[in-house]
Amino acid sequence: MTQKIAKYHSLSRRIVILFCVFTLVLSVLYGVVSFMLMYTLEDRFIEKYLKEEADYMRAAYQQTGVWPESREATMTLHFSKETFPLDMRDTALTEPRRVEFFGQNGQHYHLYTFKDHNSVFLLAEVSKNLVVRQITSGVIKFLVLFAVPITIIACLIAWLLGRKTTRPLKQLADLVDGVAPENIPDTFAHQFPNNEVGILAKTLENSLQRMAEALTREKYFTRDVSHELRTPLAVIKNALELLQNDNKTEQAKNQIIGRITQAAEQMDMAVNTLLMLAREENGSANSETIALMPIIERAVLDNRILLDKKDIEIDISDRCDTTISGHAGMLKVLLDNILSNAFQYTESGEVRLDFVDGSLHVSDTGPGIAESISDKIMESGVKGSQSLGYGFGLSIVKRLCQQQGWQLSVTSGTGTKVSVKLGAVSV
Repeated sequence: MTQKIAKYHSLSRRIVILFCVFTLVLSVLYGVVSFMLMYTLEDRFIEKYLKEEADYMRAAYQQTGVWPESREATMTLHFSKETFPLDMRDTALTEPRRVEFFGQNGQHYHLYTFKDHNSVFLLAEVSKNLVVRQITSGVIKFLVLFAVPITIIACLIAWLLGRKTTRPLKQLADLVDGVAPENIPDTFAHQFPNNEVGILAKTLENSLQRMAEALTREKYFTRDVSHELRTPLAVIKNALELLQNDNKTEQAKNQIIGRITQAAEQMDMAVNTLLMLAREENGSANSETIALMPIIERAVLDNRILLDKKDIEIDISDRCDTTISGHAGMLKVLLDNILSNAFQYTESGEVRLDFVDGSLHVSDTGPGIAESISDKIMESGVKGSQSLGYGFGLSIVKRLCQQQGWQLSVTSGTGTKVSVKLGAVSV
């Protein structure tokens, strides 16, 4: 089924269209309000003129007791609505509160009722005084001619604003469009203005960084699992080969099965620890009180296959017989990697483990690590550490220490010494 591609809508074009429509609507509203204002002012002037005449007639009536004739030919005094002109009489009778009336042949009336004489009315025919009606067409033409250039200017401003507003958005889209995971830029939000676009860029930057870190952790997990399972798988393979020998006693077979069980447990612990490292790269695992010596002994036994046919002495200091606060699985993986490197690359001599002032020291008499590789491991972070031959295990050690807040140092010359400051001794 072919997926329908959504039609592209230009944000800049929308800004221009909306701005132009807004300007046109505003121009129409301005014209309507202008006409209402002009008509209102005109009515106010007529009402004021009518009231002045009514005040004059009221004053004359109070002095003489007789209503005088109006001084204006357009105004007439009425003592009943029945005497109103025919073209507005019915409207005045049915709408007693109305003061403005439209007559025939363009005539226009304004009515004033004396408050102290409810049956006396002053009616003015003001069609000749209606200035706004006479200039309506001219005012409309003026407003139209005024609205056209204003709309053009507004559309031009909107076009410029639209381009200026959407330019950083287009730059941001071009920056992140089609970027390969391994080429995601570390920082780019600072290139954009400190406004909504900058906030969007910062959000995208954080999201892309989290995605890159997740992909990196997944890559490391795949690589680390293959590395960590190599030794226990070798143990299991060797044990199975021994089991195929029918001459083995029951006790020997049980010992071999025990080795397989221990290797399986080691694999399970390694996978769980690496999963924890991959999922919680920036958070420490829950600490517990653990005995250091049993973990060291188990790590030595699990990696002893690397010592076959080698004249190497393992020296474990009595100071390692202590308890510390930490995560047993993390510490086991850390020791497995340090010891596997030491056992694998040391042909003769000794591997010594010591614990002094909260730091675990593992030293060997091997050939040492090339300075370029050692420096690259120690300087690399989670994103940059790679498999580097001898330093493959130390790459995992580096990340474990970063995750757990342990301090790692590696010195190499005639032999290698790896020190990990695990923290305070648990009392």
